Amino acid sequence: MEKRFLSPQETINLTVTNGIKKAQLSIEQMVALGIFAGIYIGFGGFGSITIMQTLKNIDAGLMKFFGAMVFPVGLMLVVVCGAELFTGNNLMTFAFLKQEITFYALIRNWIAVYFSNFAGSVALAYLIANSGLIKDNVMNMAFSIAQSKISLGITQAFIRGILCNILVVLAVLMATASQDIISKIFSCWFPIMLFVLSGYEHSVANMFFLPLAKYGGLNISWGDILFKNIIPVTLGNVVGGAIFVPLMYYIAYVKKREKMDEKTSLNV
Repeated sequence: MEKRFLSPQETINLTVTNGIKKAQLSIEQMVALGIFAGIYIGFGGFGSITIMQTLKNIDAGLMKFFGAMVFPVGLMLVVVCGAELFTGNNLMTFAFLKQEITFYALIRNWIAVYFSNFAGSVALAYLIANSGLIKDNVMNMAFSIAQSKISLGITQAFIRGILCNILVVLAVLMATASQDIISKIFSCWFPIMLFVLSGYEHSVANMFFLPLAKYGGLNISWGDILFKNIIPVTLGNVVGGAIFVPLMYYIAYVKKREKMDEKTSLNV
């Protein structure tokens, strides 16, 4: 019988291999694929805004639920079509902990991909804002989302960033374990829907939401965007996705396996 998904141990091993491949990408590849990822997440974000504004005056719960249902298309595009997303690439920590890549290679990828995600997100926000689609209820919804994000305290933004990227990297791990496209889609859909529904904060998504509102006419500065939201959220994303999840699974599956292999070799 054909195996439909990988075990947790196999998933971690493949994640290590993927981390090595990501570290070996050229800067040009990282930039191109990073721009795509920013655009893909922005597509999901704008779709979410569009469906939410139609339900705003009907039911707040339904509005949030349907917005959360649409948003995951961004990660689906990243995973299936191929792109470099900073928050997902936080899982490269596995390869670093296993000493398969250097710290320099890790940071090189993160920096190139992060700023490329920012460029793609902001470019899409600018294009949509000048397309005539940001008006009336859509504009009000975009403004409302941006204002709620800017009004968060630094600690709140940081903690929501941690919680968000725990779910994002778990979605990526599930997609890695999946062996067919339908499974990968559902692996992306449920955890990402959950983080949006719960109100957690994703740095790359906010690179789209906040500039979109600014370009649409909301009176916020780039300083507000960066220092009141994106920077603290990014730091939280790193703690949740690059430290907490990889470290726990490294202890559970990688370090334990290394000790077993070492013990076996000594016995031999």
